[in-house]
Amino acid sequence: MDYENIIHTLIDSIVEDPQSILIRVDEGNTNKDVLIIIAAEKNDTARLIGHKGIIANALREVVGIAGKSENKHVHLKFESFEDEKVGA
Repeated sequence: MDYENIIHTLIDSIVEDPQSILIRVDEGNTNKDVLIIIAAEKNDTARLIGHKGIIANALREVVGIAGKSENKHVHLKFESFEDEKVGA
């Protein structure tokens, strides 16, 4: 399944700069797990998480439903580019 395309369809209208969004899809600990990391600028990351996490939870629910069609459990993680610079 093209999780990257699904996520871009969902989030491009939410963020200020859709071209700067980095989406990485990795296999999880088992072959039934999928880890999706969405990295964005700090302001866009805040938009994707939303007030009290409401947007993030909605995104998790949608991609989770998409994953069920392949019998996969999808984990969605949000990161800010600025967070990555601190750890570097």
